[in-house]
Amino acid sequence: MTYKAMDSSAAPLYPIREVSRLTGVNSVTLRAWERRYGLIRPQRTPKGHRLYGRDDIERVERILQWLNRGVPVSQVRELIDQPETVETPAPQMGDWASQRQHLIQAVEAFDSGRLEVLFNQSLALYPVSLCIAELWQPVISQLEERWGDQFGATLQRRLLESFLRTRIGTRIYHANQLSNAGEVLVARLPEDSSGFWAMLMGLAASAAGYRVHLMDGELPLSEFPLAAERLGVTALLLASGHAERSDVIRRQLPRLAEQSRAPVCLVGPIARIRVGDFENTAVAVLGEDMSQALSRLRAMLDADG
Repeated sequence: MTYKAMDSSAAPLYPIREVSRLTGVNSVTLRAWERRYGLIRPQRTPKGHRLYGRDDIERVERILQWLNRGVPVSQVRELIDQPETVETPAPQMGDWASQRQHLIQAVEAFDSGRLEVLFNQSLALYPVSLCIAELWQPVISQLEERWGDQFGATLQRRLLESFLRTRIGTRIYHANQLSNAGEVLVARLPEDSSGFWAMLMGLAASAAGYRVHLMDGELPLSEFPLAAERLGVTALLLASGHAERSDVIRRQLPRLAEQSRAPVCLVGPIARIRVGDFENTAVAVLGEDMSQALSRLRAMLDADG
């Protein structure tokens, strides 16, 4: 392996928490990349704590570039260890399609044990934003298209809903204990009874460093201004996979945006479906892609000062 961690006498070294903050890759994933695949090799303190140099951080960023191009994590080391003078081959097709199929099969088979394995495995090896974009968003969209009036669809939906609520809620709870960033309230809109898109947004916001209040049930839109005030949140993130009722879109959400101390933002498929309905309102349409939505949110909050 040609890669070597930078000597501590030559440049500053960073603890794993700081590297996670700088790169957006959580500590569990960084450890998995080191132990399972030898992708990074941090230095160690006498007590065994990991320390990373600037070259380690740059290497993590290169790993992310390959993962974002669809290269499976198991193939990344071969690509990034090539000498720079050697032309890097085009990446092979990633294994996301296979993972999506396995996940759908687990839901349709009511296999909660398999769901557990797939959920933990994906989030241990890949950044949360990539897992959501390449695995969970496409799977939920595909399942929602399949379900319709299919026999057993309600049971499948409730199984997945219960599973994600528990796992994502647990991750958010633990992440909130460590976060010093701004707080956001994430909730579903009335017609999105399963809350899938709110849960994914909550997971993405948590991974991005926000302290997240994830509303488990439906909250009347009229009470969101009170929630924003009492919880002290910097933004209200409202999610839905549906078009929602006309009165919600044309009257209630614009009124909520005028009354709330925190910006009212739409995320999930509704942001694509209804993008043209909020042009002359105070409602911020952040988009369907969770990562892009968070980038727009951050820019909006920075601009507001």
